Amino acid sequence: MKRAILLRFVAILMLALAVSSVFSYYFIGKNMLKSNRESMINTIHVVDYSLDYGGDLQMQLSRLHEATMDEKSRITIIGEDGTVVADNEIEQVDSLENHLEREEVREALAHGSGFATRNSESLGESMLYVAVHSKEGPYIVRMAVPYTNMLDYMILIFPVLLLGTGIAFAMSAVIAVRFTNTITTPLNEISREMEKVRSDNPSFTFKTYKYKELNVISATTMKMSEEIREHMDRLEKEKRIRQEFFSNASHELKTPITSVKGYAELLDQGFVKDEAVKKDFIARILKETDNMTNLINDILMISRLEAKEAEVTYSTVRMVPLLTEIFESAEPIAAEYQVTLHKECEPVSIEASAKQLRELIMNLVSNGIKYNHPGGNVWVEICSKGTDLCIRVRDDGCGISREDQERIFERFYRVDKGRSKKMGGTGLGLSIVKHIAEFYNGHIELESEPGKGSCFTVTIPENQTKS
Repeated sequence: MKRAILLRFVAILMLALAVSSVFSYYFIGKNMLKSNRESMINTIHVVDYSLDYGGDLQMQLSRLHEATMDEKSRITIIGEDGTVVADNEIEQVDSLENHLEREEVREALAHGSGFATRNSESLGESMLYVAVHSKEGPYIVRMAVPYTNMLDYMILIFPVLLLGTGIAFAMSAVIAVRFTNTITTPLNEISREMEKVRSDNPSFTFKTYKYKELNVISATTMKMSEEIREHMDRLEKEKRIRQEFFSNASHELKTPITSVKGYAELLDQGFVKDEAVKKDFIARILKETDNMTNLINDILMISRLEAKEAEVTYSTVRMVPLLTEIFESAEPIAAEYQVTLHKECEPVSIEASAKQLRELIMNLVSNGIKYNHPGGNVWVEICSKGTDLCIRVRDDGCGISREDQERIFERFYRVDKGRSKKMGGTGLGLSIVKHIAEFYNGHIELESEPGKGSCFTVTIPENQTKS
């Protein structure tokens, strides 16, 4: 990457220097041409002042040119009618054609001075002509010097420009290398840090760079690493939950299966002769099979709720009759545990499955009864809260510790395992409550303090989209 950036930087630099050099050659060449014309005009004024127009102009011009001028220069004296009067290069000036139509002559007659570049027929080479109208008599004094084109002037200044371009290129190359390092060095540092993501517990340390884009990369990497870490923690937690789930499910199924197998073997081998004992064994077998059926049904229900594949028959569920029915079913259990039930329900309704809502409320009420003390209370409040249905089940029982609250909605998780076994159940009640709430795009909250009871609040949007 460093090499690619440097090469592109150098290519752009070379292009910029080439363009600037061309423009420099052009404008400097034009300025030198202008300077030469002005110098030639000054020379013409000196010649004009030195000549005696009443004498032999050809002889004067030859002597003056030989004494003071470069041998490549040419001086011509032209009358206002275009006739060549004298020329230091041509002795027989009568043979020269009339110069009145020459560009520089016309300009000199019109404006006092003029110039032109063209090939000289008499000398056979390209010349630069500068003509000035004489102040001493009715003549045009013209000077000519060899001139190929503007390239002549460019050749003169080429070494200087080449040296300047070389110095500029060298300095720019050093700057380019340093600039490239300011980009590639931070990128290499960021790359080395990002390689840490392969480790088990990566810890990134990024510097603050002067380019905000690089800081964005480092900040994004930090954010991504946190998200990856959270995702890995979540996967690890889900893995642990699955392992516990399979272990608990296996245990919950193994125990009744062992009991069923034991009773069945005793009956099959004929060891039990008493009919009353046989009936008791059969009743126990049926009870254990019912427990296994309930457990499997609960597991299947959770799986369908998680996958949003539960078959739901929607209807308008009126909460007052539903809560009355639930209390009638729960009264025998409440009486057994010496717990008093209280209800307060607004006349609200919701489009949902009556069976699922009954399962949700019944599980919360049953837990409030079972995890209570003789003389305890369970309160159920149902009301409309904005556009949501709010179901609150509160008890003054044993409460739940902060540590257990974090896992209370996990499948098969029990706070008091000994007490839970004694009271029966599948250990999936609160997990089913949570999944039913989430199936309806709702959520459940828990507030609890050991020794002071618990409060479960389920919030479900009243307007449900049927799927």
